[in-house]
Amino acid sequence: MVVFWTAAGLLSVAAAAVIFLRAARSAAESGLVDPTLDVYRRQLTEIDDLASRGLMEVGERDATRAEAGRRLLAAAEDPQAGWTASEAQRPVVLAAAAAVGVLALAGYLVVGQPGLPDQPLLRRVEAWRASPITDLDAPQLAAVLRQATKVRPEAEGYRFLALAEAQSGNPAAAAKALRRAVALAPERADLWEMLGLSLISGAGGEVTPDAREALVTALRLAPGSLVSRFHLARARAASGDRVGGVRDLQGIASDLPAGDPRQADIETAIREAQAPAGPVADGPASEMIGRMVSGLAQRLQTNPDDPEGWIRLVRSYAVLGDATKRDAALEQARQRYSGKADILGRLEAAARTEPMK
Repeated sequence: MVVFWTAAGLLSVAAAAVIFLRAARSAAESGLVDPTLDVYRRQLTEIDDLASRGLMEVGERDATRAEAGRRLLAAAEDPQAGWTASEAQRPVVLAAAAAVGVLALAGYLVVGQPGLPDQPLLRRVEAWRASPITDLDAPQLAAVLRQATKVRPEAEGYRFLALAEAQSGNPAAAAKALRRAVALAPERADLWEMLGLSLISGAGGEVTPDAREALVTALRLAPGSLVSRFHLARARAASGDRVGGVRDLQGIASDLPAGDPRQADIETAIREAQAPAGPVADGPASEMIGRMVSGLAQRLQTNPDDPEGWIRLVRSYAVLGDATKRDAALEQARQRYSGKADILGRLEAAARTEPMK
């Protein structure tokens, strides 16, 4: 292995030397003529050719020719000389290029492990498959499940794969797995709902059209799904139908038993849906919104294990233009969810929300 890398390094140095020498010879032979003029001349010829074949309208041809002609005249009046090193500098440049390759090889021989055998992915996956599932982290489990679903493409296998991909911080891969799952079992409402939630997660909390379609399908198959109803109500309010969205959210709240912890999330969503979309003026409206955000912040101090609540809090501060509180809330949430890439991504997206003007 050491011999191979040594030979590879020497060949790289030799290739760099050949390239530099050939480039120097070409520069000397060309007289450093600016190639831009030829490019614009060819462009004019191609424009006429396209027009003659009916692939370009007359007006478009005239406008394009005028622009190309303007650039040709500008290039002719101010020719750009190509860069080249002087005769005295070329050995230095060549030596520097060679030194980079030599130093890289030397560094690898010192700190690397040239004798370490290759570890192909398939071999590692086989080792993970033989290990207890509790010893695997989310990316390793996802790799094992990807191989398993290739051999046995079943809806339940893709569901587990989606869960592992989501835990690995890869909502796009989770959504891909769930699309395959619903293709195999289109009658399963839980898979459609998981697909909608995965798409929402990948969009930073926004209910995209694809997510909405998946949730509508889930709700059609399971009319009692509170999760699908909740996000569809949010989407309805976000689309401009605030009254309808609030009415749907209130209907969900009435279906929950008293004391259900999900009531707080629904109340927060209702307050967000009722918040004015335009500028926040001083006075009662501003005080009301401030109290709502303060209430959310206090609830998170009491019950901090609520990623959706942290995302809403960071977004609320960003919308209000309170950068200090936004950054403080973002930092607390980062520390709490430091190992969850999907939540961190949504928090960062919430922090980038434009403030109301």
